[in-house]
Amino acid sequence: MDTLGLTWHGYPVGANVSLLFPELPYRERFAAAADAGFRSVESWWPFATPAPSPGQLDELAGLIEDSGLALTGMNVYAGDMAAGERGIAADPRRADELLASLSALRRLAERTGCRTFNLLHGATPGGQGTESRRTAVRSYRHAAAVMEDLEGGPGTILVEPLARGLNGAYPLETAADALALMDEIDTPHVALLLDTFHLARNDVDMIALIDTDAARIGHVQLADAPDRGEPGSGTVDFAGIGAALRARGYSGTVAAEYKPTRETRSTLTWLRAPEAAGPLA
Repeated sequence: MDTLGLTWHGYPVGANVSLLFPELPYRERFAAAADAGFRSVESWWPFATPAPSPGQLDELAGLIEDSGLALTGMNVYAGDMAAGERGIAADPRRADELLASLSALRRLAERTGCRTFNLLHGATPGGQGTESRRTAVRSYRHAAAVMEDLEGGPGTILVEPLARGLNGAYPLETAADALALMDEIDTPHVALLLDTFHLARNDVDMIALIDTDAARIGHVQLADAPDRGEPGSGTVDFAGIGAALRARGYSGTVAAEYKPTRETRSTLTWLRAPEAAGPLA
């Protein structure tokens, strides 16, 4: 059996089950991803609260285990995403929620082997002041410390820029914004999340970014722009990005995190199928 599953430029690609397979209930998407040829998955925070019960964590871990997939990435609790929240790391009033989420994630990581965690900064409606910046730096440092001594190796905490105009007053819009925050955090195992949709929407030259800062990139998420559909549905230069990652020796994880423009399986033609010489038919 092919162990890489679906690939892109030689990289195994995981399925983000929070966006892919929207035609199915969330709990059925893991098996659907496995049936489609993926070997790994990632997910946004799937619980209604930052402190899921042990039973809820067991259920999620069981779905992953039953599917035969590896869990390669999870988002930390980011508040009420449907209401427009995009993280709580910069809000000192939400510290207890962040701690509860990280505690639950650590338990899930210990069971599943997941080692990559996306901590969204959070919006700062009044502009990012000194207190929110310091709070964010402390939050990222603490998250890295929580995941530092996992059995089998430390986890990586991701810093993600988001598309302007779609995510409220989110202060990290470019790779430069995220890298500057990472410099302040100054802690091992914190890395940049290169999301092709968000960075393309903000006019970031991703090939130049890879050329200069590939070593600081910990995860890549693939979606086209301007509408976040599957690769090939928009204007992003995926061939150039893939070639740049290979040329610079990128060795992190890659995931498909897009909004399918039609039934998900029919949007996977940009990927190479297991044990196949060409793209998925």
